[in-house]
Amino acid sequence: MFRSLMSSMICGVGLCLTAAEKPNIIIIYGDDIGYGDFSCYGGTGVDTYNIDTLAVNGQRFLSAYAAAATCTPSRYSLMTGEYAFRNKKAKILPGNAPLIIDTKRTNMPAFMRDKGYATGLVGKWHLGLGLSSEPLNWNQEIKPGPKEVGFDYSFYMAATADRVPSVYIEDGHIVNLDPKDPVQVDYEKQVGNEPTGVSHPHLLRMQADLQHSGTIINGISRIGFMTGGNKARFKDESMADTYLGKAIDFIDKNKSNPFMLYYAPNENHVPRVIHPRFKGSTSLGPRGDALALFDWCVGRVVEELKAKGIYKNTIIIISSDNGPVLFDGYWEGAIENQGAHQSNGPWRGGKYSRWEGGTRMPFIVSWPGKVKPGISNALISQTDLFASFAALLGEEVPANSAKDSVNVLPALLGESDKGRDFVIQEALTQLAIRKGEWKYIPPGTITERLGIGRFQKTEVLEPGLLYHLSEDPSEQNNLAGQYPNKVRELRKIIHDIDPSKAKMGKFSKKQLGF
Repeated sequence: MFRSLMSSMICGVGLCLTAAEKPNIIIIYGDDIGYGDFSCYGGTGVDTYNIDTLAVNGQRFLSAYAAAATCTPSRYSLMTGEYAFRNKKAKILPGNAPLIIDTKRTNMPAFMRDKGYATGLVGKWHLGLGLSSEPLNWNQEIKPGPKEVGFDYSFYMAATADRVPSVYIEDGHIVNLDPKDPVQVDYEKQVGNEPTGVSHPHLLRMQADLQHSGTIINGISRIGFMTGGNKARFKDESMADTYLGKAIDFIDKNKSNPFMLYYAPNENHVPRVIHPRFKGSTSLGPRGDALALFDWCVGRVVEELKAKGIYKNTIIIISSDNGPVLFDGYWEGAIENQGAHQSNGPWRGGKYSRWEGGTRMPFIVSWPGKVKPGISNALISQTDLFASFAALLGEEVPANSAKDSVNVLPALLGESDKGRDFVIQEALTQLAIRKGEWKYIPPGTITERLGIGRFQKTEVLEPGLLYHLSEDPSEQNNLAGQYPNKVRELRKIIHDIDPSKAKMGKFSKKQLGF
């Protein structure tokens, strides 16, 4: 029996593995890192040597997309293989929001766990904690959360570094919590008598806008209000080291068995408070220094894998949750110091927007000896990881799960330049679509962060916006009036996915072919 199990084969596209050869998988998921931020994607402000090395020896994708232009929706889609707009709760969450992933349906970490993988989360969560039916008590076991989603081990912050509670949570418990100093969190009203950015601006080491002027922690005001947990509060400047240490510990503890690690550093989300080792290491200010720190962390992970003798049997995927943003609530000089560096590469827009820069991501896949080195034009979405991992293991995606995930394993392995047929892009519940070189934005709103304290909202009127990306990467020349049949084709796809996202306007259903 033992011999037959060991000799059983897992056959995917272009490879055949024994059960004992299941590859480890590490997803390194950056935050607010744009298409043009790595030097291998044309970035000029930071030398990302470690990331570039993985790209040269693996597949570097030119048409890879996050599912959304903001953090919670894209992370939801990555975990579930489902477009976030299908879940009305999958929007940017406060730090005290309930869990938005349905634990009764199989999601990616639960699937990998059930297939014999040790599963770990280290870094940013931001998918909610606890039940919607009752207020979350931070001072006892916090559940449901990552464990109920499928992670055997978790070390994370609840939301973002600029949102309370500013503590780490490990396996459902706040780290270093003193029971005599319980944590309270509120996003509507102040709790306790902690200083805030409004009441005590002289205590701040970084000026912030009004939204980010809640409770001051570590000299930085946050979104929301918190009191208690003083011994548990994190230090922003040591966050990267803390997460990296936990990621390396997870690798070490699971080096003898297949594992999947979702490693989601804070870099380079605001507030960008950099460890002194990296402060001033680039010309771009804190944002560039955070990118350099992110690259160093990638290098340390690779070093650890090599030291443990498991590098060659580990798939490393590097990407980001949404496009870049320079100013996002804190005055730190990112706009003033950007110079010639184009964080969104050749694309228009960034975080929050339906322009290409909002969701077109750097995406690198490394697996020595298995992934063919090269540059790929395959069209892929981060929602596709679920179905692709299932195919890698010779398994089917469970029924009623990952309905928007497409098996693009041949593209990930570098065996095919064919990915999915089209990709849906979401920004603040508004949709766009890319198919081939055509990009269509239906009527609705496009929101852009233009700078300090300024959002611009552009209303897209009928019949929408149509661009040919290879000829017009900056999305300036609207061709909708010249190619009505292409508008109908792309609009129908959106309608078939979600009719509420494809308003009829002056077109009738018959005219659109519905």
